Amino acid sequence: MDWQSESPELWAFLESLHRGDILSGTVAAIERFGVFVALDDGPGHPTLPGVGFLGIPELSWRRFDVPTDVVRAGQRVSCEFIGFDTCNAEARLSLKALEPDPFQAFADRTVVGQEFRGTVERVIPIGVLVDLGDGIFGLIPFREIDGRPAENPVEDLEVGEEIAVVVAEIDLPRRRVFLSGPKSGRYADAVLST
Repeated sequence: MDWQSESPELWAFLESLHRGDILSGTVAAIERFGVFVALDDGPGHPTLPGVGFLGIPELSWRRFDVPTDVVRAGQRVSCEFIGFDTCNAEARLSLKALEPDPFQAFADRTVVGQEFRGTVERVIPIGVLVDLGDGIFGLIPFREIDGRPAENPVEDLEVGEEIAVVVAEIDLPRRRVFLSGPKSGRYADAVLST
């Protein structure tokens, strides 16, 4: 569809927006692929439930299972404008841009050598996932448990067990923290990410 000629008011509104603008509206529809927002200051969309759209990654910094874990239909929201989708003629929005980033907060308050206690969350094909709290999870690769190759390294670990780790490096661009076990601990060189 040629949105510019078919809906000039909508096109003009979207072109007037600037990255970083704060837009308010009402959650109009929730789909498995994202959330439509009817913006207060914008025109209606001729084919979609709202001119604003929140993609799944822009809903929250925290892990969630379905969009309704974060928002509900009819809810008022304020979002940051992050771009103009010219194919669908919609304003791409971010809810999480207006919230503090827990990973950044973790990096700001954490120093190399700092010890943490984490809880074994689950075992995945490449290692053991450890919850350090506040949405920060670490991965202890199987090959690093006890500092030796392991045939069945999870035999000693149980979901819910607390273990100690030490921060070895924080990689902000990749949103990862490298961990090692304390000198007296039994785990070494873990990777942490959100």
